[in-house]
Amino acid sequence: MSIKSDKWIRKMAAEYGMIEPFEPHQIKQRDGESIVSYGTSSYGYDIRCSDEFKLFTNLNSTIVDPKHFDSNSFVDVKSDICIIPPNSFALARTVEYFRIPRNVLTICLGKSTYARCGIIVNVTPFEPEWEGYVTLEFSNTTPLPARIYANEGVAQVIFFEADEVCETSYKDRNGKYQFQQGVTLPRI
Repeated sequence: MSIKSDKWIRKMAAEYGMIEPFEPHQIKQRDGESIVSYGTSSYGYDIRCSDEFKLFTNLNSTIVDPKHFDSNSFVDVKSDICIIPPNSFALARTVEYFRIPRNVLTICLGKSTYARCGIIVNVTPFEPEWEGYVTLEFSNTTPLPARIYANEGVAQVIFFEADEVCETSYKDRNGKYQFQQGVTLPRI
């Protein structure tokens, strides 16, 4: 298994539509203003979050249970920013749509700009032949409100190409999050 470079990422995006929309370079400014960077980096791709958020609320005083998840635990927010209350979290989705090849696995890690503010970005791996928008989780570990910016970089995807193709892919297993479109809540 090998980590893939910017050249490989550009090729896969162009030839196979692996990332759409795709930015072949690292973007650090927009309209003359500094932003949290996104686009192709040396050995990965910095993804953006869209302006669709689900902000966790404890108004209903429910138990968070992945087997019986109460969608009333979230408030929908559509905005260029999302303010996450102290010690809480929000879900969002990527701007980018992914089509992962059968011989590729990705790992997604938060960007240091957010990590240095106590904001943790959690994303599970994108498995071989998974396709869709990525659901992102932002945890505010601080005792203060935290701000997330839509349409700016939030995490980096690192691509690993396998030496051999897997026997069973996410698509073969009919994975429950295949082709997800919006911010997707837990499913069993």
